Amino acid sequence: MFGYVVKRIAASVCTLFFVAAITFLVMNAIPGSPFLEENTTVEQMELANEKYGLDKPLIVQLKNYLEGYLHGDLGTSLKMQKGTPVADLIFHQGKFELSIKLGVLALLITVLVGVPLGCIAAYFRGKWIDNLLSVFSTLGIAIPNFVVATLLLEVFAIRLGILPSVSGSLTDVKSYIMPVISLGLYYACYVAKLTRTSMLDAINQDYVRTARAKGLKTGKIIFKHALRNSLIPVVTYLGPLTAGLMCGGFVIETTFGIPGLGKYFVSSIIERDYPVIMATTIVLSALVIGMNLLVDIIYKFVDPRITLTGKGE
Repeated sequence: MFGYVVKRIAASVCTLFFVAAITFLVMNAIPGSPFLEENTTVEQMELANEKYGLDKPLIVQLKNYLEGYLHGDLGTSLKMQKGTPVADLIFHQGKFELSIKLGVLALLITVLVGVPLGCIAAYFRGKWIDNLLSVFSTLGIAIPNFVVATLLLEVFAIRLGILPSVSGSLTDVKSYIMPVISLGLYYACYVAKLTRTSMLDAINQDYVRTARAKGLKTGKIIFKHALRNSLIPVVTYLGPLTAGLMCGGFVIETTFGIPGLGKYFVSSIIERDYPVIMATTIVLSALVIGMNLLVDIIYKFVDPRITLTGKGE
């Protein structure tokens, strides 16, 4: 296990540098400049490019960026907050914290609602409860989260006036309700359908038939014996999903006026603030890679028969 984790970490570092290089090259391939404004003169652009090293050859700029990452330097903002270290923008101004809060709560909704609904649907397979939950899950997957957000705003903020239309910095419980539901509903419904499908597949396995032959009740078979094996596809899905939620849903953050990392990331792309774009991409990539590694380790606890080295144990 230890050797496997060390190899994965080494591969992850290489992957992060590859992602950084690709992101840098793609952003520089787009025409324009972060300093290009209506009243900007050619001389001013040249001075700005020289100040931030953008007048150097592309390969030299890339080398400087990657060397900076090795020393923990994520660069300096060129446009969004000119002259401010990008690390401060992401980690010390509350943006990442807001996205983390929103993402964690949406993830809890996903797991605590999706998995039980999937189990209940499998338990009552073919009955009206199963059909009702299937319709609910399908609707939840089919309706985009920005539509859900708009409907919630219309009903609870505008018509009923019981929830704030702008969540802002998520300072109270009411400000969390609509963003969390909007962000987590789709994933909860998807996990419910995934859990149901996986659960029905597990029910047809030999060990379940053996449990039935021993006289165990259907409920105990499903929620105790079949659930553990049926969680493997769910855990696989939750790995990268968790990383995505942690960086915030920019649509939801924009809709409810939450100044989180997702909303800021989109603004940095529009403003062509290269260091902010690259650093945010690296943070998201690191989360995805880390969560995938964690998922592989969790596999071992969910099903001890799974080997991580490919050589068996």
